[in-house]
Amino acid sequence: MRLVFAGTPDFAATALKALLGTHHRVVGVYSQPDRPAGRGRKLMPSPVKQVALEAGIPVFQPENLKTDEAQRELANLKPDVMIVAAYGLILPKTVLGIPVHGCLNIHASLLPRWRGAAPIQRAIAAGDDETGITIMQMDEGLDTGDMLLKSLTAIGPTDTGGSLHDRLAELGGRAILDALHLLEKGELSGEAQNDKLACYAHKLSKEEGHIDWTRDALDIERLVRAFNPWPGTYTDLDRLRIRIHEAQALGDDSHQPAGTVVRREREGIDVACGTGTLRITRLQLPGARAQSVNDLINGGKQLLMPGQELN
Repeated sequence: MRLVFAGTPDFAATALKALLGTHHRVVGVYSQPDRPAGRGRKLMPSPVKQVALEAGIPVFQPENLKTDEAQRELANLKPDVMIVAAYGLILPKTVLGIPVHGCLNIHASLLPRWRGAAPIQRAIAAGDDETGITIMQMDEGLDTGDMLLKSLTAIGPTDTGGSLHDRLAELGGRAILDALHLLEKGELSGEAQNDKLACYAHKLSKEEGHIDWTRDALDIERLVRAFNPWPGTYTDLDRLRIRIHEAQALGDDSHQPAGTVVRREREGIDVACGTGTLRITRLQLPGARAQSVNDLINGGKQLLMPGQELN
């Protein structure tokens, strides 16, 4: 089949690579315009664009797909299917109708749970036991179309936003190949979503990473894992901002005010929470690299001592 692929970040690039290894022909790739990145703020191509250029596939980067020109450009590619993965742009109704078989979306959750921009992180933060990939027939709504195929994976107790992202990216690549195989056989059918079961994975913000120590220790641990590597979690000690990379919820209550450092040992720094205690095991000081608490103590830093209060 003639495929058009639309995506931008690494998650989408993994799926595009999977498609390039099949008998299908990717006749065009859509990605968001190059953005400034790095200290020099140079314009950088997206991961999807880089994969496409290496494969010699034409790349299109319109600011949006609402114009007649952009829509004619897509129609001229004569796609059988348009595959979308974390593209970042809304597809107008006219665009949805251009491919013969419409537009298929690779979504990183088990719809209708976690529609929206950040399903991977929200699933971890909420304490979900499992998640997965849903291949969905796109419509005009936000992740509201019929579900065509699902592929599940468990969320482990040590999974982070990064580790789950990578696993789901690989799962998404395999799932879209399975969906296309069923489509070719005429066996791909849709199931309507139950809107009553829907919840939304709102876009992440750096401000959400500011730890509220009055919360339950397990909730904070999940937030630390969900926001690793981005946008990250942090706390303040006076005017010093400390980033938390790894932490573990402990069952015991310290009966001290939330945010108080209870103990400081080589295996971790324990902090009182609203319920339970959180053990910080890996952190980052301003201007330094991430390090273990053991390395912090070996470095002679007199920080995060018992009795100090974090906020």
